Amino acid sequence: MSTTSALNERMDARAWGVLLVLAGAVFLEGVDVAMLNVALPAIRADLGLSTGTLSGVVSAYVLGYGGFMLLGGRAADLLGRRRMFLSWLVVFLLFSGLGGFASEGWMLLLARFVTGVAAAFMAPAGLALLIGAFPEGPRRTKALGVYAGTAAGGFSLGLVVGGLLTSVGWRWVFFAPVLLAAVILVAALLLIKEADEPERPEGGFDLPGAFSITGAMLLLVYGVVRLEHSGNGMAGTLGVFAAGFALLAAFVAIERRSPDPLVRLGILRSAPFVRANLGALLFIGSFMGFQFLATLYLQEVRGWSPLQTGLAMLVVGVDTVLAPTLTPRLVNRFGNVPVLFGGMVLAVLAYLLFLPLGMDWTYAAMLPTMVLLGLAFSLAYGPLTMAATEGVDEREEGLASGIFYTSIQFGTALGVSAVTAVNVAALGDATAPAAKLDSLQAALLIPLAAAVAGAVITAFGLRGATAPERPEPVRVPV
Repeated sequence: MSTTSALNERMDARAWGVLLVLAGAVFLEGVDVAMLNVALPAIRADLGLSTGTLSGVVSAYVLGYGGFMLLGGRAADLLGRRRMFLSWLVVFLLFSGLGGFASEGWMLLLARFVTGVAAAFMAPAGLALLIGAFPEGPRRTKALGVYAGTAAGGFSLGLVVGGLLTSVGWRWVFFAPVLLAAVILVAALLLIKEADEPERPEGGFDLPGAFSITGAMLLLVYGVVRLEHSGNGMAGTLGVFAAGFALLAAFVAIERRSPDPLVRLGILRSAPFVRANLGALLFIGSFMGFQFLATLYLQEVRGWSPLQTGLAMLVVGVDTVLAPTLTPRLVNRFGNVPVLFGGMVLAVLAYLLFLPLGMDWTYAAMLPTMVLLGLAFSLAYGPLTMAATEGVDEREEGLASGIFYTSIQFGTALGVSAVTAVNVAALGDATAPAAKLDSLQAALLIPLAAAVAGAVITAFGLRGATAPERPEPVRVPV
């Protein structure tokens, strides 16, 4: 019996196995990024890296991920989702190991860039496999709840795990994902079968479109990363953005004339699809910016250790439990968009409560923000994934997944770069703890504004949102 038919009949052990393999892969991506962020100071101390090289270690992953995501999504549709998922999981495993053996900065830069490219091909293929395996309805809602909770849990639990591993040795931050990837690879080979592949789209591969969109994504992400460093020069940054938008315009022109377009532009005419991707960009961008600022506050202003910082934010990982249990029930009861809007509103409230942070804040004062962020992720991440893939033709599920993950990655880059730029500008040459605190408070307005914008955009979808239909009781005539 094929995996798809088994999933359609019931959620048996094999179905859960497939779900956990795919959820494990997205957990791997999140925990990999979070662990590295905690280990950066130890890496710099050991290898003697400059600030620019250390920043490049983070940016290299973002460039690879954001630059190749759309190409990865379309490759999954054209070349096979299982094939893309497995082959790029192997690449992820190998180059994560290379990072652990790095003795110079260029080795780390290469390892992180290729790891980001591997994630760009692996992530949309994995989500497309999940969407194809679970039919629309309560079963898919449940599966996406587990998937979203695991993905978000990777970001929050990775901070704690990264702190623990860094205390042993920073190289384990790279070796641990290798071990996890190896387990996922073996399980995927056993559980994910070729029978899961849908009929592939006709036509060839749009190479001009692939080169133009990949170049555009690389330039635009690089432009965002340059915003973090005021010394780069605004003229050069504007030039990078101009080149990126020029390639993006060329891509649109190519796709309009191509008989086999890489991206069918009609998919962007769907208002719910566009709202979901904008919402994901703003929601993830606000959280990643907040996480970056909270880490600076706890470690540089308060003097907490990486492990203490990770434990302080551990409560955000409550979504790992709530997303697969509570959220599907709420979606089935009230509909997807109202639940998503509730998550956006909770995020706004969480950032508001953190604005008056002080030099002597107790953890009890920070706890409401962390709890609300955990609830916000529980209610928003899964419904965002559902909204971005709902109603998409099965031949374009990889493409839709690629666009969704591109939105997330751009949100990550924009969120961190925006708060860094505001923080640096507000701090200036000051070094006093009070000045650092004031600059952090100024930068915290960015996550708040992004969360408000996400809530407003989501609110436009409430007008047409309806709760799932319930079957009418059968009336028996007397």
